Amino acid sequence: MSDKENNPSNHSLFGLPDVVEYCDRCVYTNQKPNSTVEFRAKRTDKKTGLKFQGETCISCLYSEVKDTDIDWEERRWKLSKLCDKFRSRNGSYDCIVPGSGGKDSYYAALVLKHKFAMNPLTVTWAPHIYTDWGWSNFKSWIDAGLPNYLYHPNGAVHRFLSRLSLESMLHPFQPFILGQYGFPLRCAKTFNIPLIFYGENSAEYGNAIEDNDNPNRQLDVICRIDNEECFIGGYSETELIDKFDLKTTDLGDYLPPTNKEVITSNIEWHYLGYYLKWHPQNNYYYSVDYGFNPAPERNAGSYSRYTSLDDKLDDFNFYCMHVKYGIGRATYDASQEIKRGDITREEAVALINRFDGEFPERFKHELYSYWSIDELPHVSDTWLNAFSQPNMTHDYFMQLCDSFRSPHLWVIDDNNNWQLRRKIT
Repeated sequence: MSDKENNPSNHSLFGLPDVVEYCDRCVYTNQKPNSTVEFRAKRTDKKTGLKFQGETCISCLYSEVKDTDIDWEERRWKLSKLCDKFRSRNGSYDCIVPGSGGKDSYYAALVLKHKFAMNPLTVTWAPHIYTDWGWSNFKSWIDAGLPNYLYHPNGAVHRFLSRLSLESMLHPFQPFILGQYGFPLRCAKTFNIPLIFYGENSAEYGNAIEDNDNPNRQLDVICRIDNEECFIGGYSETELIDKFDLKTTDLGDYLPPTNKEVITSNIEWHYLGYYLKWHPQNNYYYSVDYGFNPAPERNAGSYSRYTSLDDKLDDFNFYCMHVKYGIGRATYDASQEIKRGDITREEAVALINRFDGEFPERFKHELYSYWSIDELPHVSDTWLNAFSQPNMTHDYFMQLCDSFRSPHLWVIDDNNNWQLRRKIT
């Protein structure tokens, strides 16, 4: 469905197509940005969006492939052989499963333990601010019979980098994402456990579709090549050290190992979703049997209660995505459920029009305090001067969001409210 009413003169700020297209099967648009290598992301980078073949997005086309063309019994057999290769004979840890105790990491770790006789060590890069139910599920995950290594980075640095990423890229979740990918690799090296299992490949949702044919994540997107300089919040390591008085030790938790370090450690990184047909709702039902509980309330910006539960910042992460790309949490949840046959497109459209882009009221005061640099103890003048307003307020946050609204997506209505130029139908 091409958006013929869009005015091409209203250009995209982020390099995405100036004309919006909706998939005729799910509810994604061509504004959905493909995942990027976060440690290479610069402030001036342009995004690539979800590709379409005709009126259908390639994510839906791959979902069809999963249902019709893949021999899942053969894939399961390959997983058994992989586990046979790495399985410990003395009860020591033989694989790492990163996660937070959400439904997917619950499922992954317990399936490997109970169905494939593996001895997983679960590792967790801590959320910015735990929700009560996220922390409860994390403890239940461990109580289900799983050892865990939980790591909290330097809290002051973490808050500063989240605020910096918010200001420069409207991407406050980036420090978490960086740690989430680099931390398991460091654990694998530290504990000499060379096999890491992740859940599903992001390529299933629109990245290079050919990546789904490989169970491994490509080395050049999880490691820095030799000694290349990395970026956080759009700033290079050198800028972060020179402009903001950060130290190399402050940044180390967010930077990936080099390709040479991974190669010499013989680390293998596999997607469990390559071997087992991934169905998030089925993962949820499986996890409930081992103590997982949904949130007591729906997620802000969506109708769901069982996805992305552990971090209070997640509400704002999805709100910022809606501001930048016109698609929010309900779109992501509904698109996934359409592909798995859990809801119809008609139902999804109704849910999106009701919930997508809803402002996340429930944790806002706590998050504004988290991003207020002047509330950090013994904060330096350098950090205070990094922002025009060190104290985060609601008005300042909304002004910041408005500066990232792309004119090809947004227009101010007669009541002085922002509206999408074209809503899904």
